[in-house]
Amino acid sequence: MSVSLSGASVRAQADESGHWNALLPPMHAGGPFVLTAQGSSGSSQSANDVLVGEVFLCSGQSNMELDVLRAGDSRNEISSSANNTIRMLTIPHADSPVPLGMFHDPLAWQIAAPDTVPNWSAACFFFARELQKSIHVPIGLLQASWGGANIRPWISAPALRANGAYEAGLNILQVYAKDPRAAQNLFALQWEQWWRSKSGERSGFEPWGTASISAPPTNADSWRSAPVQLGNWRDWGVPELKEFTGSIWYRTKIRLTAAQAASAATLVLGAINQVDETWLNGRAVGNTFGYETERTYTIAAGSLHAGDNSLVVNVMSTYGGGGLLGGSTQRALRLAGGESIALGPWQYRIVPSVIGYPPRAPWEPVGGLSTLCNAMIAPIGSYGIRGVLWYQGESNTEEAASYRTLLASLIADWRRQFGAELPFLVVQLPNFGPPPSAPGESGWAELREAQRQVVAHDPHAGLAVTIDIGDPHNLHPTNKQDVGRRLARAARHVIYGDPTSPSGPAALDAVRDGSEIAVQFADLERGLVAYSHDTPIGFELCGDSAGTCRYVESRIDGTRVMLSLPYGSSPTRVRYCWADSPVCTLFDRSGLPAGPFELRIRK
Repeated sequence: MSVSLSGASVRAQADESGHWNALLPPMHAGGPFVLTAQGSSGSSQSANDVLVGEVFLCSGQSNMELDVLRAGDSRNEISSSANNTIRMLTIPHADSPVPLGMFHDPLAWQIAAPDTVPNWSAACFFFARELQKSIHVPIGLLQASWGGANIRPWISAPALRANGAYEAGLNILQVYAKDPRAAQNLFALQWEQWWRSKSGERSGFEPWGTASISAPPTNADSWRSAPVQLGNWRDWGVPELKEFTGSIWYRTKIRLTAAQAASAATLVLGAINQVDETWLNGRAVGNTFGYETERTYTIAAGSLHAGDNSLVVNVMSTYGGGGLLGGSTQRALRLAGGESIALGPWQYRIVPSVIGYPPRAPWEPVGGLSTLCNAMIAPIGSYGIRGVLWYQGESNTEEAASYRTLLASLIADWRRQFGAELPFLVVQLPNFGPPPSAPGESGWAELREAQRQVVAHDPHAGLAVTIDIGDPHNLHPTNKQDVGRRLARAARHVIYGDPTSPSGPAALDAVRDGSEIAVQFADLERGLVAYSHDTPIGFELCGDSAGTCRYVESRIDGTRVMLSLPYGSSPTRVRYCWADSPVCTLFDRSGLPAGPFELRIRK
């Protein structure tokens, strides 16, 4: 077998399974070229219009996936998008419990043009367009993202095992690859144990337990009558559900005759958003993830009994509306003989926020373990990647404490596949949510800090700060042009050695200086400046424990910001712009913001 491209030719030998690879010598960027592979029998195949240049992998969740059509100024962006030297290959959504050697379906590159770009990742495309202004070579973009995805599904099973916190789920995932039903049963036991540990309820007295269902109701049960049609719980007119994300219990009874109870059946629950765990007569029958995905569970003969049968469903939604969304006619128990028994009336019970979110099934695509890495990253193989653009984290803000370790694990994991010094360009989460009126704790701020720290300790990583270009009212801000520009700036510094600062003013340390705390900044262009006021706002001094932070006055002193130290106080930490959606006014004169941070104070 011989392979030729642009005048270079090499020989390759196939293994017993027919797989082969060929390493061509370095060549100048350009094209188009013809790539030809010729077998020893004389048969050959060719690929035309092949370019040589830089290839970047763009990955993450919905903000990386958001397409140009939904970005700001999309009409003009699309009409002027034609560029034969920018191309994108979009990897379709796929998940797998085991690593795949290849993609299920053939994939094809697209050339940037008004008829292709509307569906491209906006951040990815705008990055390439901006970077090309300085490197002047063809750019290929591999786009592998999935809206709502946690970071865990993007990390391989060996890397997660090395983390040490995911052994139980990974063991269940191994079972799932061979026996999904057995894995469902194992996961149900894990789910139920989680609930008991968080709620303190005894076995049999949980919401799905037979003792709880048969006992007379009490005020402590907190069960209420649900609307007949159910639907999105935000539309029920219940004040505490108006903007609710979390979990809600649903329950109803199904009365059957002895003949009906002897039948096998199909439980149809209609569309549910987002994850359900469902029990019938105290036994788990299934767990499904999906945005408004229809739920159907097979009920074996012998699972039902004459009289009242209890049906309990826990529904969890992390974004937007949630619940059993279909109309009442879409929920039924369908017996094997064809009879259909409508479900209802229903009661509901709100899960307190202190209990948190339930565990996610390890085989789930966006909340599981290794499933997206297995199906969307592993098949890329050892393709020559120049760098990774990573835009993810919104789905981890409820568990920000573990994100620093997980992000470092993901970077090391992908470097094992694509190269030891593979550059990583991380988009720090933007502002989202109501602005703060007082210092407080914030999962979004904690996750931004995890992203900052991982990049700060990695010589081959860069950070794109976006704290000033989000939208407090929109989880998917449309200004992806500036995201692309800031990613390109980071790339120029990290990958191509451009001396300009990679991401704007970066806080180095905080030191006590008499009656003030001095915060030293680096990576400045033409000095610090405060917008809309003589001095910057958003600085806090804190003690070691939560709830001890206080806003303080500040002033710019060259490359430092000096913080007034309240009389008699002994703070140990400095925080800046620490909230879901903080108001940040400290920039350098190039127009880049100082990113959020937390630093220990040195004496």
